[in-house]
Amino acid sequence: MTQLSAAAAPAPAIAEVVAEATAGPGTAPVAVHDHITDALKDPALIRLSGSVVLARFETMKVYAALGAVRTLLETGKVVPGQTLVDSSSGIYALALAMACHRYGMRCHIVASTTVDATMRAQLEVLGATVDRMPPSQSLRLDQERRVRHVRSLLRQRPDFHWMRQYHDEVHYAGYREFAALVGAALPSGPITVVGAVGTGSSTGGLTEALRGGGREVRLVGVQPFGSVTFGSEGFSDPEAIIAGIGSSIPFGNVRHELYDTLHWLDFRHAMTGAVELLRRHAVFAGLSTGAAHLVARWESERQPDTTYLVLGADTGHRYAERVFARHSEAPEPGSLRPVRIGRLGELRPPWSVMEWAGRAAP
Repeated sequence: MTQLSAAAAPAPAIAEVVAEATAGPGTAPVAVHDHITDALKDPALIRLSGSVVLARFETMKVYAALGAVRTLLETGKVVPGQTLVDSSSGIYALALAMACHRYGMRCHIVASTTVDATMRAQLEVLGATVDRMPPSQSLRLDQERRVRHVRSLLRQRPDFHWMRQYHDEVHYAGYREFAALVGAALPSGPITVVGAVGTGSSTGGLTEALRGGGREVRLVGVQPFGSVTFGSEGFSDPEAIIAGIGSSIPFGNVRHELYDTLHWLDFRHAMTGAVELLRRHAVFAGLSTGAAHLVARWESERQPDTTYLVLGADTGHRYAERVFARHSEAPEPGSLRPVRIGRLGELRPPWSVMEWAGRAAP
């Protein structure tokens, strides 16, 4: 009798949840979009803990691509029907192809070997032409080879417009819309933005827009060991320099002075964050999101009186074999701690944290 009562006790709570989920009148209307990019650009906002909220995107680069193409058209720097070209490891390529589809532009992608058959098929069906580079011995060589190929294309076709996602600040424009969404959704007061620093446009664009609107924002950047962006190129962690986290060449869109704190993590730590995000919250997200999640988890334990916004740039599908199939290798996240450093000369794996405090590029 006692066991039956105990088992039945949670039923009212479950009934309340079901009633709330199936409520009819009074629920928010579902928008009908004119183009898929309108649906993709807005993230799902998911509370991971009392003070930590994840902005989980299917592909966050849609904001960058849409904002850039729209701005270029509005300013007359490109015209409808013109070909837009850029180098990409995959996520930006798809976002640019969709933006071109929406605005009536042509698209040409110089693709890294990380662009798989599924991605390439999507690009081609969307009307993009794709030049795939041969395999390289290093990420640096791959990036440099792609840039050389783009320059060669421009010499042959001066009518092409090079988007320069790594260097053209026009990619900041789209994140103003994201900032407005975040500002309306999150409670008033200070926000700590935690995100991987790839091209710099997402973390930088969001933070600039929020600060410009009067928000107090602390920006925490996440980097791998081996990335030149924040001075860790002296280390080797080949698995960790992945799309959305680091770079082997300088990116002009990274505005170092915007960042308050920097964390450097190795691949194993980023994998742990991604696995934990799926295990604990049922969120299937990429490796850069996992790294940001682990950092935000540690940061929020020390300063719980502020709202943390974690940027989840993409889904976990690209990492199914490399990360999630190896979930048994991931350590308990609560056992992982960074080493605090005061200067780059003290940097060391597997996890370091430093108050960057708006320093210039190293």
